[in-house]
Amino acid sequence: GINAEYGRPLTTYAESLGPEVLNTAWHIVNDALRSDVVLIHPPYLVALSALHMSAVIHNNEHAVEWFSDLSISIEKITHVSQQIIQLYELLAEFRRKERNNQSILFRMPRPRVSHSGSLSGSRCSTPSGMR
Repeated sequence: GINAEYGRPLTTYAESLGPEVLNTAWHIVNDALRSDVVLIHPPYLVALSALHMSAVIHNNEHAVEWFSDLSISIEKITHVSQQIIQLYELLAEFRRKERNNQSILFRMPRPRVSHSGSLSGSRCSTPSGMR
């Protein structure tokens, strides 16, 4: 089997999964850098999890055989994958809330500025020495 911990770069082994799987996996790894996953788990495990997620996204049939040749349990890979998926869920929730907040801001009344540059309806007075 393939020993992902030592030896040649993992990308050399992953080329057989296809360029679209490898490209998406790189995006997933970059996204994982926004979380503590990369601090908790070794790099090879994060990379394998990204490859696994990418293979699932692209419905790559060759991936089942490819991952069965690894000397690492699929449970470890799926555990890290679940943590990365939690990151995506958190980001999606943040975007939903951000869109909601934007719609609230658009509904708020805005102050009207008169031609003289002062706010209409403003009760602010300038100090007598400032005119």
